Amino acid sequence: MTPDAIEKLPYRPCVGVVLANARGEVFVGQRIDSSAAAWQMPQGGIDKGEDPRTAALRELREETGVTPDLVRIEAETEGWIRYDLPTDLVGKLWKGRYRGQEQRWFLMRFLGQDDRIDITQPPAEFSEWRWLPKDQLVDQIVPFKRAVYEQVMTAFGGRI
Repeated sequence: MTPDAIEKLPYRPCVGVVLANARGEVFVGQRIDSSAAAWQMPQGGIDKGEDPRTAALRELREETGVTPDLVRIEAETEGWIRYDLPTDLVGKLWKGRYRGQEQRWFLMRFLGQDDRIDITQPPAEFSEWRWLPKDQLVDQIVPFKRAVYEQVMTAFGGRI
């Protein structure tokens, strides 16, 4: 795709979840479709007619097995946070329909035990997961998403 064609594409509406435990650590999962280090927090698209809060709880359940009764929503970003995909990925992801994503992020406190986390539900998105101290988070994320994660940590960092 040409740069002009990419610039005309819309952003994909999406949600992201900062799942924090009682120790103030953050859940990250290693993407199952990447052999390189590609850690990220749960995130995904908003279905047609779905509000962002409902989408965030659905995505969390789909990617981690964590059900709504095991979390408390503590904060939400005021606006949308956008990022552009690297040019070489635009035609490969989401059938080339989007230039990147605009995300609404939610801070959720995990109220369960670690054995309630199940990343194996099909279609699995993560090959492994771990709790990460918030000050190590941004450095573990794929480079093109780091600016988003910095904004999310600025928004929620003091509450994690």
